[in-house]
Amino acid sequence: MIEVQNLTRRYGNLVAVADVSFRIGQGEVVGLLGHNGAGKTTIMKMMTGFLEPTSGTIGIDGLKIGQETRKIQALMGYLPENCPLWPEMTVIDYLEFVATLHGVPAEKQPEAIREAISRTALMEKASDPIQILSRGYRQRVGVAQAILHHPRIVILDEPTNGLDPTQIQQMRGLIRELAKTATIIVSTHILQEVQAVCERVLILRSGRLVLDSRLDALQKDPHLLVTIDRDDPGLFNTIEAVTAVKRRGDHDDADRYSFILTAPPDAAPQVASAVTASGARLYSLQPEKRDLETVFAETNAIDAGKEVLNG
Repeated sequence: MIEVQNLTRRYGNLVAVADVSFRIGQGEVVGLLGHNGAGKTTIMKMMTGFLEPTSGTIGIDGLKIGQETRKIQALMGYLPENCPLWPEMTVIDYLEFVATLHGVPAEKQPEAIREAISRTALMEKASDPIQILSRGYRQRVGVAQAILHHPRIVILDEPTNGLDPTQIQQMRGLIRELAKTATIIVSTHILQEVQAVCERVLILRSGRLVLDSRLDALQKDPHLLVTIDRDDPGLFNTIEAVTAVKRRGDHDDADRYSFILTAPPDAAPQVASAVTASGARLYSLQPEKRDLETVFAETNAIDAGKEVLNG
């Protein structure tokens, strides 16, 4: 449904997005994850036709951004990072205005507005002017305007900004509900938000795509983390269950060396026996918890190393 190829955006000498490519299928829930300034919002603005790419192409449902932008925008609901609202309007008036912009027929607008207000838990604020609402309620109004025309693609930039814990849970529930009928793209710098609602993650760093993976695939390969008193990765080569060994140096003391072994958890006794037989001292041996946080830290470490080498 969505195909992004070699997408690049420059501002003078600043490269905000650098040669990013990915595909998103119909019905997927995908998280764009990265630090502030990683390029997430820039990509979303280009996908929705609000910002022109310096180079590259964006195709959505067989249509091309730049050639058929209006048709693409009709398929989308978009919550920008700072959603523009008319503060003097009431919530209902604003949503009626947005419904008209989206081309929702007049006779269908009342039902569409009622549904959007109900789904975003805005019933008690529906007749209030937007200017008196808290930031959390304004965020809900932004989500309501993005979904009231039943778009096939929903793009949410930092949807939980300004929400309290209860509202965050409600937002997660709404995203799961929307995913039953629409393709969802969620931009965030919060790991927990991706883990809570997404089935796939695209990790961005400094405008580049550094990882594209399903969340369940991140834990596909089992690992053991072992710490011994010598820098000898070859010690583990005799263990049949160990298929790969990688040095991990971020937690080493002067006489302690850590290694990540690609091996199932039940290989731990064999590893312990091999260490003991070699005469080395075993400080720790445990399964490595490989989740999104671990992978995110790894991508940062890899890129940091590249920056040092290139610097």
